[in-house]
Amino acid sequence: MLNYLKAYLDYNGAYPARIRARHNHFWNTPTAEIVRNTVLQADDSFSNWMDAADWQRKLSNKSNAKEFAAKLGCKTAKTYWKGRNIDCVDFSILPENYVIRPTVGHSSNMVFIMKKDFNLFDKKHYTEQQIRECLKKEVAQNPHLEFLFEEFLKNENGKNEILTDYKFFCFNGEVACIWVIDRLSPSEGYSAFYDENWVPMKRVIEKYPPAQYQNQPQCFAEMLRQAKAMSRVYQIFVRIDFYATNDGAVFGEFTPTPSMGGGTTPFGQKLLISYWDKYCKGMV
Repeated sequence: MLNYLKAYLDYNGAYPARIRARHNHFWNTPTAEIVRNTVLQADDSFSNWMDAADWQRKLSNKSNAKEFAAKLGCKTAKTYWKGRNIDCVDFSILPENYVIRPTVGHSSNMVFIMKKDFNLFDKKHYTEQQIRECLKKEVAQNPHLEFLFEEFLKNENGKNEILTDYKFFCFNGEVACIWVIDRLSPSEGYSAFYDENWVPMKRVIEKYPPAQYQNQPQCFAEMLRQAKAMSRVYQIFVRIDFYATNDGAVFGEFTPTPSMGGGTTPFGQKLLISYWDKYCKGMV
């Protein structure tokens, strides 16, 4: 009963309702996956990127998202390999440390943060064959799914560790809040919220235990500028994720329906709805 009540409260309110409505609008159409998985490159024209209704769905493909971010001048992690035929991956040419991500998915599912043969996310060792088997199983279940083998970005101190997430809640060029997560795994960590002047805020989402005050990253001004610029192009509400690295701000991904609106506090709902109504009025 308590779990049911918590789940109900987590997804009750105006903000989760808008997120659910957007999710249905975006994905409950016959052409949704075709739009999302249209292959595009950074040098394609904006008209090509925006030639479909709700064109932002194309950026829910993580490969497209990287290309679009690069088009707008953001740094992205190097891509070593992309595809569905996992047998074609040549592990011998990969660096010692690397990251594997699916082009479609959420909540860091099927993400491997590999430090040699050890996945920092699930704390397990993997052989190359075990990785192949895991990825093959996933692509067999989804005809649109590909995997990205990417650079393992170093933090601002030049170390290969799980990076802190900087998540900007953006509304047509305006930033409502920044969610900073000191992540231990896909589902564990500590977090806090800040405004665009790095002033601590009340909690917007109750997902991770509160973190102590986190220092502003050296590249914060770069992150903020790029988040606002990309949001103005994206227009509708979106969460834009960045990492702070020894090479400055690096783009992570676009998230149009973060956590389906779940876990948002009363303060968070009021904040996000006020920004939505003021800066994205009438938008999906």
